[in-house]
Amino acid sequence: MTVLVTGSNGFIGNNLVERLSRVEDVEILKFGKSHTADDLEGYVKKADFIFHLAGINRPDDVKEFYEGNSRLTEKLIATIEKVGRKTPIMISSSTQADKDNDYGKSKLGSEEALISYHDRTGAPIFIYRLPNVFGKWCKPNYNSVVATWCYNVTHDIPLQINNKDAVLTLVHIDDVVESFVGHLHDKSANLACHVGTTYQKSLGEIANLLEEFKESRTSLVVPKVGTEFERALYGTYLSYLPTDKFSYELKGHSDERGTFYEILKTLDSGQFSISTTKPGDIMRGNHYHNTKNEKFLVVKGEAIIELRDINSDEIIEYRVSDKKMEIVEMIPGYTHNIMNISDEEMILFIWANEAYDHDKPDTYYLKV
Repeated sequence: MTVLVTGSNGFIGNNLVERLSRVEDVEILKFGKSHTADDLEGYVKKADFIFHLAGINRPDDVKEFYEGNSRLTEKLIATIEKVGRKTPIMISSSTQADKDNDYGKSKLGSEEALISYHDRTGAPIFIYRLPNVFGKWCKPNYNSVVATWCYNVTHDIPLQINNKDAVLTLVHIDDVVESFVGHLHDKSANLACHVGTTYQKSLGEIANLLEEFKESRTSLVVPKVGTEFERALYGTYLSYLPTDKFSYELKGHSDERGTFYEILKTLDSGQFSISTTKPGDIMRGNHYHNTKNEKFLVVKGEAIIELRDINSDEIIEYRVSDKKMEIVEMIPGYTHNIMNISDEEMILFIWANEAYDHDKPDTYYLKV
């Protein structure tokens, strides 16, 4: 199957081309501003499906709205009919198409041209009136507040918010292109296509999340970024980081035993840390917790972990090493320690069910 993508170098087009590249047996033809009418005709002759994404939304002259939107769509349709095809077309319109402004009118003109094409030929058509689309590769300081704010926060530029309570309807680019690709073998016609997942978020909510993302590098507290809008926004935010800011340094603690670094703190599921212990039967721990609990995983070296119920004299011993990825639970009410018994530095990965609280550490010294 041969697929033509107009506007292939734009934000949506770039993401769509990436998604199409993972579809088996699909050849992608890309049409952009540098191509000619002859190029377009050549592509149209080959295309079995057309994603028409090319358009204008920030011109110097309002006349460019019509030239780059409705008239370009008309030219595309005329070219299809000239070569005797009835190629399915999907266009990205806008929620502005029902507004009384030049951009909206030019988008509505594109829709009307496509509907007329369908009425004449019976070709499948698909029209998306997209709200605010956000995601990686969107140009900042152009027509997306999310892109602009992600760029600003990652480049230490203060945000300008006129009305933090204003609510936006948003769709993530991954959901958009996934919905688009679903039409490749669709023979119907849909004049009001919708992306399945949309979000209603205020400017204040978006700004607060972006600031939390930035702060997480120093606080080590990561917001809930595993699902829904927060997941999509966090991925978008990271894509705007300057290349020299992909990494950040952790502040740890060193003593005669080795080092200790807190890596990551969650909002409600504890924290992750790592410690190193020097060779020579160096021991850490000898303390217990009443409620706090931990998981120990030796990822380098060899160690002995000892645990003792504080109301008993019986010592429980586990010998662990990097030869076997084995987690040992630190149980509430059991004092515990860990000793490096290898001739190299021992590295221990630790999860605790709660972030460390200096005022309420729930940690009490008692030798095993």
